[in-house]
Amino acid sequence: MTLRLERDGPVAHLLIDRAEKRNAFNQAMWDAFPKLLDEVKADSGIRVLVLRAASSGGAFCAGADIGEFATGARDPEWRARNQASIAKVQRELARLPIPTIAVIEGDCVGGGCGLAIACDLRVAGPKARLGITPAKLGLVYSLHDTKLLVDLVGPSQAKRILFTGQLVPSAEALSIGLITMLDDDPLTAGLALANDIASASGHAQRGTKGIIRRILDGQADDDAETSAQFFAAFDGEDFAEGVSAFLEKRKAKFR
Repeated sequence: MTLRLERDGPVAHLLIDRAEKRNAFNQAMWDAFPKLLDEVKADSGIRVLVLRAASSGGAFCAGADIGEFATGARDPEWRARNQASIAKVQRELARLPIPTIAVIEGDCVGGGCGLAIACDLRVAGPKARLGITPAKLGLVYSLHDTKLLVDLVGPSQAKRILFTGQLVPSAEALSIGLITMLDDDPLTAGLALANDIASASGHAQRGTKGIIRRILDGQADDDAETSAQFFAAFDGEDFAEGVSAFLEKRKAKFR
């Protein structure tokens, strides 16, 4: 099984398990990915999703399975199916209601980097390298995924990454905003971050993630829906628990 979902309390792990191919994605993996996201959405007990390689120390994802891609790309029907599958994964991952974290060890390239930048947060190790390489294949990156990159690093750095196809070392990736955290033990750091997130208000996180997505999609001011969401939170269980915990000088226990 090249992709699988495992759960540890409120944290779900979506594991990429194709180490013999450096976790490169084939069509079957792109097709399977949304079904796993549906499982996550259907389980109200999952508070955070961690996307990572199943084997520690190897590549996060080397991108597309070039052997399959080189053959399939000659077929217009295959190309259309492949692009539609990738676009579906990137869009659904970027818009998953709960927080998402990519834990990156080793190379994170092409479609693998696309998966990482579709997550909310990225925790990388010192050996991680990130890159999006259509310029090395004579291809043009999709608008949606290019926007994800521009939203993270700005247009100038995005142009450099895409024009050159070079792999960005983790320290530099941190300095330009391509990753969120750099740690010698990215898995431990990523899980600590996931548990910190899981202990806070899920209602606040889902609302905040939705607001940020609206901003990234171009909305600049509140509308009736966002205003209603703001005021409704004052009548919610999480607000009552947060205030009680503060007054009683204890750690809040959000449901």
